[in-house]
Amino acid sequence: MQDQSHSYLYQSVDRMRRIATTLMIVTALVLGGLQASPVQARIAGLPDFTAIVEKSEAAVVNIRTTAKVSSRAGGGGGAPGQDPYELFRHFFGPDLAPPGGRQGPQQAPRGRRAEPEERSVPRGVGSGFFISADGHLLTNHHVVADATDIFVTLTDGREFKAKVVGSDQRTDVALLKIDAKGMATLPIGNAKTLKKGQWVMAIGSPFGLESTVTAGIISALGRETGDYLPFIQTDVAVNPGNSGGPLLNLEGQVVGINAQIVSRSGGFMGISLAIPIDEAMQVVDQLKSTGRVTRGRIGVQIGEVSKEVAQAIGLPKAEGALVSGVEPDGPADKGGILPGDVILKFDGKAITRMSDLPRLVGQTKPGVVSPVEVWRKGKAVKLNVTVTELKAERTAEAPASKEKPAVSQNVVLGMSIVAVSPEARKKLRIKGGVQVTAVAAPASTVGIAEGDIVLAANNTDITSPEQFAKVIAGLDKTKPVGLMVRTGDQTRWVAVPPAK
Repeated sequence: MQDQSHSYLYQSVDRMRRIATTLMIVTALVLGGLQASPVQARIAGLPDFTAIVEKSEAAVVNIRTTAKVSSRAGGGGGAPGQDPYELFRHFFGPDLAPPGGRQGPQQAPRGRRAEPEERSVPRGVGSGFFISADGHLLTNHHVVADATDIFVTLTDGREFKAKVVGSDQRTDVALLKIDAKGMATLPIGNAKTLKKGQWVMAIGSPFGLESTVTAGIISALGRETGDYLPFIQTDVAVNPGNSGGPLLNLEGQVVGINAQIVSRSGGFMGISLAIPIDEAMQVVDQLKSTGRVTRGRIGVQIGEVSKEVAQAIGLPKAEGALVSGVEPDGPADKGGILPGDVILKFDGKAITRMSDLPRLVGQTKPGVVSPVEVWRKGKAVKLNVTVTELKAERTAEAPASKEKPAVSQNVVLGMSIVAVSPEARKKLRIKGGVQVTAVAAPASTVGIAEGDIVLAANNTDITSPEQFAKVIAGLDKTKPVGLMVRTGDQTRWVAVPPAK
C-alpha cells in the first residue's frame, strides 16, 4: 500500500510539473507574441521610399525666374529703382549731381530727362517635373507668372532656358518647354483612386534646396478652395520653393502638383494642397494644342443649398447648386433655367456641391448642348442648355426697382408687403411677387430686408399680397417656410422659422 501511495504521489507530482511547464511555454509564447506583433506590424506598415526616389528624382527640376526692373539708382536711399536726387533736379535743374561730382548711372544732356535703365533681378524659385522626353514639363502658373526669363536646372547640374507653352491662372497650371531630348519623365497616375490615409511623397526645391524629398499621408480629398479645383490635402512637408513639384504615390506615379500651403507663418504647418493630376492634364492638353484654356459658361450665379431650404422646397437632400441669378439672354436664360431653381445634374453628372457645377461647365467645349436637370416646384425638370465660351466675368443684370410701392399693405411673417408694380415686374423680368416695405421677426432673423421681393413660398409662386397671406396661413405653423427672395440682381432661398 505504501509503495502504491508513493507511486501515485510521484505520478501526480510529475503530471503537475508537466502541466506547469506547458503553461509556462504557452504563457511565454503568448506574451512574446503580444510584444512582437505591434512592432512587426509597424515595421511592415512603413513604406520604403528609396526605390521611388531613385526612379523619380532625375525627372524633377529646380526652376528659378528673373524679372526686368527699372534701375535709375544713384547712391543713397530711396525706393528701389528710384534716383534719390530726382526730386532735387526737379527744382534745381537736370545737371544737379550728388556730392563729389558723382553722376547718376545715365546722365542725360542738359534739358533732357534720362531714360530709365532695366536690369534683371531674381524673382523666385519653384519646382517642376518632365512629362515627356522632348522637354515638356509642368509647374505652377504662379511660379512663372510675370517672369522675364525662366531657367530650369536638372539634378545633374545642367541648366536650360525654358519657354512658356501656355499657362492657366484659374487652375494654377503652367506648361514649359526646354530644348532638350531624352529627359527622364514621371508616369501619370490617377488621382481619383486616392484614399485618405494613403502614403504619398513630394520632391522639390523648398527654399531653393534642390531635390528635397518629404513624405506623409493624404489628409483629405476634394478640398474646395476655388471654382475649378478640388485640391488634395496632405500633411507632406511643403514649403516655398516646392510649388510646381510632383506629389507621388507608392508606385512612383504623379497624382498631384504641389501648389499651396495653409500657413500663418509662411512655412509648413501640417496642411499642404496639391492639384489633382487628372485635372491638370486636362489643362495640359489644351495648352499643348492652342496655348490657352477654353472654358464653357452658361451664365448663372449660384449658391449653396442648406438643409432647411432643401426641406422647405421638398428636395430629398441638401445637394445641387441654387441659382441666385440668371444672365439676361445668356445660355441658361435661353435654356429655360430660372432664378430659384436648384441644378441637380449637368450633362448627366450629379451636382453634389455647388462647386461641382462651374468645374463641369468649365470642362465642357463651347457650342455643346448639355442636358440640365433642375429642381422646381417640388419636382425635377429636364432642360437643354447650349454652352458658350467663358471670355470675361459677367454678372446678371437686373437692378432692383426704386419706385415707391402702393400704399395698401399686408403683414406676413413679420414683413409688411405690397404688390410689385407692372413696370417693376417688366424691368426685373419677373411675373409676380410681393415687395417688402418693412421687416421684423421672424423674417428679419434670416436676412430679409426692406426692398426685397418675395417670389415664392415653398413650391407656390406668389402673385399678390392677399394670395401670399393665404398661402402662409395654410402651412404647418410648426415648420420653417421656404421663401424665394430677390435682392437686387440676386435670388436666394431662405428658411423662415415659425413665429413664436
